Amino acid sequence: MIPMNTLIFDVDGTLADTERDGHRPSFNLAFKEFGLDWEWDVPLYGELLAVTGGKERIRHYVARHHPEQLLDARFDELVVQLHQSKTRHYMALLEKGAIPLRPGVRRLLDDARQAGLTLAIATTTTPENVSSLLSTTLGPESLDWFKVIAAGDIVPAKKPAPDIYLWALEALGISAPEALAFEDSENGLRSARAAGLTTLVTINEYTRGQDFSGARAVLSDLGEPDQPYTLHQGQLSAAGWVTVDLCRHLMQQTQHP
Repeated sequence: MIPMNTLIFDVDGTLADTERDGHRPSFNLAFKEFGLDWEWDVPLYGELLAVTGGKERIRHYVARHHPEQLLDARFDELVVQLHQSKTRHYMALLEKGAIPLRPGVRRLLDDARQAGLTLAIATTTTPENVSSLLSTTLGPESLDWFKVIAAGDIVPAKKPAPDIYLWALEALGISAPEALAFEDSENGLRSARAAGLTTLVTINEYTRGQDFSGARAVLSDLGEPDQPYTLHQGQLSAAGWVTVDLCRHLMQQTQHP
């Protein structure tokens, strides 16, 4: 049996509920800043999350709702500027402490570090967003907790393509059976599974009801002793909290089902 030595985390929706109350209002502030009357309400943004990557999401929205914008010779430049503005607004929200970590995240990170496991991140959000979230929720020193932070446009194909996870595995110098991935969405699960990774899913408001076939387990969150998770899929206790020992148990189930 190949021992698990690494935990790889997605960011948006996995470490924190960033989408509804972080990225979505930040996009809207960016649109307003550029004089655009676009408004991404909660249901619409839920639909747009089917497209991974902020710039890709803007292009998809414009193609469907404002196709005339595509004829503007400066459209690609506008997309980049909108995304940069959105990132500034998002980081301002983070600095205000408006986006806390999800239940169990800090506890599991601490447990993993004490157990000597390697931590890594694989996300399509920008490196700036990652560093701001980690710094404001865990402290500036937390950036050093992660051996690899694979983020943003370091690979051309976004999730559900496996590229970001394959890049992370190569940077870590490990094979897929040595790591457990944490995701919150169907696209993220498909990306991790395509890279050969055993994957645990913690759902959120936007991803509830998606297809999580192939996940080792699907939970409400990572859980706390006084706030246990709810099991939605998988062979685990119906309520509890995710520990390093439980992660190792999940990996053993994968290698010896």
